[in-house]
Amino acid sequence: MSPAEEEKSLPLPQRWPRASKFALSACAAAVAELVTFPLDLTKTRLQIQGEAAVRRDGAAAGQAAPYRGMLCTAAGIVQEEGLGKLWQGATPAVYRHIVYSGVRMVAYEHLRDSVLCRAEDKTFPLWKAVVGGMSAGAIGQFFASPTDLVKVQMQMEGKRKLEGKPLRFRGVHHAFLKILSEGGIRGLWAGWVPNVQRAALVNMGDLTTYDTVKHFLLLNTPLVDNSVTHSVSCVCSGLVAAVLGTPADVVKTRIMNQPRDKQGRGLLYKSSMDCLIQTVQGEGFMSLYKGFIPTWMRMAPWSLVFWLTYEQIRRICGVSSF
Repeated sequence: MSPAEEEKSLPLPQRWPRASKFALSACAAAVAELVTFPLDLTKTRLQIQGEAAVRRDGAAAGQAAPYRGMLCTAAGIVQEEGLGKLWQGATPAVYRHIVYSGVRMVAYEHLRDSVLCRAEDKTFPLWKAVVGGMSAGAIGQFFASPTDLVKVQMQMEGKRKLEGKPLRFRGVHHAFLKILSEGGIRGLWAGWVPNVQRAALVNMGDLTTYDTVKHFLLLNTPLVDNSVTHSVSCVCSGLVAAVLGTPADVVKTRIMNQPRDKQGRGLLYKSSMDCLIQTVQGEGFMSLYKGFIPTWMRMAPWSLVFWLTYEQIRRICGVSSF
């Protein structure tokens, strides 16, 4: 058999390992996103309420009293907008995770195995895991930033309707086209700096913690590579990711949701640092952790659903464990 015929006879994961891993991680991420999306919507609404910059500029005049707390926010969305609105913006969120999770998982494994060179006994120094996780998260988020922008803006459409403001978008594709027409290509990457910063921190918590805890348990405890080990690793990674990523997430959400002029420049914040300073000065340091509870409550099950699904899909498709 010739080398070409031999290659054709191999299973798809062996012929196109990176493309296969991209597809598998994208499928697992789509499942996890749909299951936990209502918590993401609640988190976004919490992060927007009480903006000091909005109060200062008088943009909030005539608005209804803001929601207070996670449960009240979720209940208010259901009562005032309908149960289905808990999944408003889910389509661009799934698009985002197909790009983001696919790229970050492939990038991390490539960095871990080929660039940073993990040892044959699967040991991987923590500092290398941190570098790999942050780099993979930043790369993945940069490519996915336009979909994240659309997701955040569509999540706020229900609130705009209640405030008597006209809706900005008719759907996902209209949102992309409108943002592109108003701000150009650069407009699609509005807020990408805090977005990438957040992704780097979240992945330092998620990918780095999951990989480190999982292989620590496999090497130092009687646990084997199964769902129990994956679950313990998921719980740890979700908590660390939420603690590290929430401040950057608040800044990212506010920058992406702010009104813009005809040139696509923000009217409330000049940059992510300006948003950070205004938020802390106007609302206090703990305002950077607005939405922390739903963020944590979402990241824990999201990580659990994603990693368990991803590991099982890899096993079924004949791809080695992460």
